[in-house]
Amino acid sequence: MPLFTSNAVSNAQIFPSSFPSRRSLTSTPPTLLLLQPTPTRSSAHNRFPLSNPLYSSNPLTALLPSPSSASSLPMPPHATPSVRSSLIEPDGGALVELVVPEAERAARRAEASLLPAVRIGPVDLEWVHVVSEGWASPLRGFMREAEYLQSLHFNSLRLADGSVVNMSLPIVLAIRDEDKEAIGTAPDVALIGPSGDFVAILRRIEIYKHNKEERIARTWGTTAPGLPYVEELITPAGNWLIGGDLEVLEPIKYNDGLDHYRLSPRELRKQFDKREADAVFAFQLRNPVHNGHALLMNDTRKRLLDMGYKNPILLLHPLGGFIKADDVPLDVRMEQHSKVLEDGVLDPETTIVAIFPSPMHYAGPTEVQWHAKARLNAGANFYIVGRDPAGMGHPTEKRDLYDPDHGKKVLGMAPGLEKLNILPFKVAAYDTVAKKMSFFDPSRTQDFLFISGTKMRTYAKTGENPPDGFMCPSGWKVLVNYYQSIQSEEVGKETASAVSSKS
Repeated sequence: MPLFTSNAVSNAQIFPSSFPSRRSLTSTPPTLLLLQPTPTRSSAHNRFPLSNPLYSSNPLTALLPSPSSASSLPMPPHATPSVRSSLIEPDGGALVELVVPEAERAARRAEASLLPAVRIGPVDLEWVHVVSEGWASPLRGFMREAEYLQSLHFNSLRLADGSVVNMSLPIVLAIRDEDKEAIGTAPDVALIGPSGDFVAILRRIEIYKHNKEERIARTWGTTAPGLPYVEELITPAGNWLIGGDLEVLEPIKYNDGLDHYRLSPRELRKQFDKREADAVFAFQLRNPVHNGHALLMNDTRKRLLDMGYKNPILLLHPLGGFIKADDVPLDVRMEQHSKVLEDGVLDPETTIVAIFPSPMHYAGPTEVQWHAKARLNAGANFYIVGRDPAGMGHPTEKRDLYDPDHGKKVLGMAPGLEKLNILPFKVAAYDTVAKKMSFFDPSRTQDFLFISGTKMRTYAKTGENPPDGFMCPSGWKVLVNYYQSIQSEEVGKETASAVSSKS
């Protein structure tokens, strides 16, 4: 079974022949087809608990054209000239960066103070951050209706030159009826962040109906109650969406002690070049790193070296935006990741740890395309994908919400991701004979133990140690301390509640 699969699907397989043919990307970012705002607003606008293993998967089955096809995997460096990571083109040909130059910020703030204003929430601010740094290139702001419909129905955007870029998640801003009324016919609005400061100006706006049911059904494939992002951020949101081009007044900072980990796509590209990377393989996770994850990452680097690459660099890229309540918080995960590097489980010389600022939807095969596309914009040309990426348990039934293998299969066929190479997970589990995490051997099934996320959390909450070799001891201590602190808080609340009820 090959180590990785080229995302190679012919134009004829994806697009009808009546569509414009794709052209190679140029150094000048093309505009989005039919997505530019009209000079005036139309009248319509005025009417208006998991039991599955954290780390397991079957290898990707052969879904694509043979390796002899023209768009198969690039040859390793010994066969072709090495390409610097900064020369791997972002979608659209140039990285979008929307932060206003420092010399112009005072004038923009003064202008913002005179515009109709929309207050945005913490997750909206995360999306401003994502778009402003170019993770969603070539998108330049919150989606207008034409962009939204393409994303929602095609998982991609067609550019003016006929080329297609992947865009599987709608990046939109919802507003209330009273916001729409206050904006009136103004062409621009100011965005006010959760702290009350001006964050951005949204230019050449378009307001359109927010059909929540359609958005939910097409993004998640279900409207079942209990989807975390839906319950917290879509259901209570306004009935209108507002799109436009963003001008962000200054870089987004969270002042949580982790901002130095939040490297932008441009900063990551500089790091890859500084380390003279000839391949970059990205690994996203929202869980602590155990030795099975490390086995996969180290094995991937070894195989790339065996192919002839001289210096593959790992981008360990935990998700840093919105997560569901029972996930391990970002600060705890980052502390745990640092211990993994300190203990030498991963090599700091060949690993870059950074935070991906995107919110999490838990939308399975739809969302994993977004995760891959964003890393492509940051310069990664290989993306590791495993079992049930971006998935979760069904909110009302005892089963996975998505087929565990569909995420990696979809990535192998997704329009707009053809230049990205997909690295499927190999199955890893705890080998009770070797007493360490190993790749699963089906000839001795009885020797392997799959430690689920639920089991791992139970170990940490009770203070019981997992089997030796499951996770580095210092990283495990971070998790134990976190879960024990939660239990202490819960006991304290229960005690306070009991005292209050007696008084």
